[in-house]
Amino acid sequence: QVQLVESGGGLVQPGGSLRLSCAASGSIFSINTMAWYRQAPGKQRELVAAITSGGSTNYADSAKGRFTISRDNAKNTVYLQMNSLKPEDTAVYYCKTDAMTDSRHEYRYWGQGTQVTVSS
Repeated sequence: QVQLVESGGGLVQPGGSLRLSCAASGSIFSINTMAWYRQAPGKQRELVAAITSGGSTNYADSAKGRFTISRDNAKNTVYLQMNSLKPEDTAVYYCKTDAMTDSRHEYRYWGQGTQVTVSS
């Protein structure tokens, strides 16, 4: 089993910045893609950004130029640096990882979510 613990959410004014962290622990053989999703009230969960084990990244159009995803493979941790935040970025942000628990089995895990609120 793999556990994901997220941190870094909170209340920030428009134009401000936040850095989210998500640390994976447990029975980890290796971690493949790590990603951040978000879900605003009344909306579907959507991809914000993803990063492969090799460092290739993918961003939603709404995140390009403002958000940066990165990871520390030694710490099994993924980060999301969010700058120039807008009220429409308000959502619960979830970490997702595709992790191998042994050489043959890959599973998908989700964090519990962290609230990001952008408001003056």
